[in-house]
Amino acid sequence: MSILDIPIENAPRINRRIIPALRRLGIKTVRDILFHFPSRYEDFSNEKQISEIKIGEIVTISGIIKRTALHRTARKHMALVEAVVSDESGSIKAVWFNQPYLLRNFRIGNALRLSGKIARGPKGVYLQNPAYEKLSATSYQLPAQQSIHTGGLVAIYPETRGITSRWLRFLVKTFIDQRKFIIDPLSTDVRKKHVLPDIQTALKVIHFPQDKKESNQARRRFVFEELFLIQLRALRARALLKQYSAPQIPTNLPLLKEFVASLPFKLTDAQRRSVWEIAKDIEKPRPMNRLLEGDVGSGKTVVAAAAALLAVRAGYKIAFMAPTEILAHQHYDTFQKILEPFDIKIGILTGAKKLAQNADIIVGTHALLHPVRSKTSGASADPILSDRTSNGVKKSARFENLGLVIIDEQHRFGVQQRAALVVRGSALLPHFLSMSATPIPRTLALTIYGDLDLSILDEMPKSRKQVITRIIEPGKRNEAYQFIRSEVKKERQVFVICPRIEPSPTNNPEVEPSVHYGAGESGANKRINESAFRLWEVRAVKDEYKKLSETIFPEFKIGMLHGKLKSKEKEAVMKKFKSGEIDILVSTSVVEVGVDIQNATIMIIEGAERFGLAQLHQFRGRVGRGTDQSYCFLFPTEDGMVTRRLRAVVDARNGFELAEQDLKIRGPGDLFGTEQWGISDTAMAAITDSVLVREVRSAAYDLMREDPLLLLVPELKRKLEEIEKTAHPE
Repeated sequence: MSILDIPIENAPRINRRIIPALRRLGIKTVRDILFHFPSRYEDFSNEKQISEIKIGEIVTISGIIKRTALHRTARKHMALVEAVVSDESGSIKAVWFNQPYLLRNFRIGNALRLSGKIARGPKGVYLQNPAYEKLSATSYQLPAQQSIHTGGLVAIYPETRGITSRWLRFLVKTFIDQRKFIIDPLSTDVRKKHVLPDIQTALKVIHFPQDKKESNQARRRFVFEELFLIQLRALRARALLKQYSAPQIPTNLPLLKEFVASLPFKLTDAQRRSVWEIAKDIEKPRPMNRLLEGDVGSGKTVVAAAAALLAVRAGYKIAFMAPTEILAHQHYDTFQKILEPFDIKIGILTGAKKLAQNADIIVGTHALLHPVRSKTSGASADPILSDRTSNGVKKSARFENLGLVIIDEQHRFGVQQRAALVVRGSALLPHFLSMSATPIPRTLALTIYGDLDLSILDEMPKSRKQVITRIIEPGKRNEAYQFIRSEVKKERQVFVICPRIEPSPTNNPEVEPSVHYGAGESGANKRINESAFRLWEVRAVKDEYKKLSETIFPEFKIGMLHGKLKSKEKEAVMKKFKSGEIDILVSTSVVEVGVDIQNATIMIIEGAERFGLAQLHQFRGRVGRGTDQSYCFLFPTEDGMVTRRLRAVVDARNGFELAEQDLKIRGPGDLFGTEQWGISDTAMAAITDSVLVREVRSAAYDLMREDPLLLLVPELKRKLEEIEKTAHPE
């Protein structure tokens, strides 16, 4: 009988003290233990006799304990456990730091196998903090299949406070035989065609490989399986979408020409190409599912406005969803300006504002999706299209005749989320256009956005000047401040982004927060208390505001923006900044970063080394929107290093180039965050392999063509349905 799905607290041979740590790693069942894969391996395959070892080598030795001792260092009183081990050729001292409990495990006469680095100390050569395994009292030998901590390749796992890789190796070894009950989701044909081991073999080998070739084969098998499921899910989503009908919006060429002629600037070739791709999509009777991907300032909103104009002239409504209220207002203003010659009614709907009466285009936040409560009855109503009053009671209705949904900044909507916007009884689903300002290399985009068609804006408008980016080291700050002062005196404006900080995992607001380095946080940090997080961000902004207003720039008008402000307060601050009543705006890193202030020419990023490249590029994109030369100053912290990442920001000419650099420096998992996409670190690291991605896509297409209902692969179908059930729709 299998115990794979038994909760870890009920499983045999699991110490109750480590259960909280296992849960922090996402391990809830015995099955999860087997699928908690190593992040890397220590190579302890260099086995030698003691007389043969050399300083600096990583070696494995075997011997008998001749002497043990416990010492403490003079300065910090750190515990040092020592054991002198001998074989036929000689003796060496092994030293463990700050692990006094080990002394209970070692007895004179015990046989040990030790793996670690040979170092030289004040008292001679020693084995530094080695991994160890006890051997038979009569032999130095340990059968290879019994070795899990020393010799050969030894698995090193993602860890958390309270559990080590040694513990995890022990748990895997305890339950590895349970793998015989695991059904392989990959068919024999797929495994044979793509040279993949079966799941039972791969599970054993990925934890306990004989060599690097074996471990690579096992890892490739699991990466293939995960990417295969992702591609199948995308293909199923496409197939599901094709079952629905959508409004056929004709490509009105005279209208498009009139629209282009009305603009105060020339469209780039990339914008023209994207408008045409979208226009040809929305004239089809099936729902469009397209991502418009472009660099900061590449003109995505204009392309979206062209699509919206076609839909309105064809008699359909448009919903435009932005991630924040300030961005919703910004898009509302932009659409008003761009579409002013065409007599189109544009409304806005956020949590704080409802100006959506009889609108053709409604710009809003998630309030577009959420029910609105009646003030008199308290009853839930459907999302508002227009406010209608009957006997003093507000009513709500769904979007009638909705033809196009536009989503800003990577919000992911499935069929059910679109249907939530459509009036009951409608047989049509709207077309869907998602916009992203995070440039993603094509290989990643094909994997992450496998269910979407891509339109890429890879050109910048000719009128936009390159933002001059400089790293300002601590000793050069005063010079930078003098330059900023001269710019503000010319009536230019300044953004100051405060370093993103996070509270301690203890959730105690009085404890110093930990630095945020982008995605890929530890399990502990993912559970940070939200109120403590807000508190620290507000403190950072207030401290910077005080420093600038009282010490650095007392002669200028300085404003402050952070997440604790109410919507009306944020809006008031942004209006003052936009109108020029505020010279310098100090803001958190996570609030309203998409704002468009034409007169802002300087972006200061405090603690710049704490941000990811994508974030830094987004911040830089807030300036340079007008005709004046703009600047981005990266201020590292006083003890912060001028990192390779910061130099990449200075050197990169565009966001796509920067994204490629970020992949090389940090890897895709840190760039996009594995939780956001539901992709493991292992698979994320592999999706830059374009050959593998193409191979997986080909296999997924073949399977869907031969067995679209997945009747011949029931375990694969089950896993896919499980993913679809638990995946976040956005």
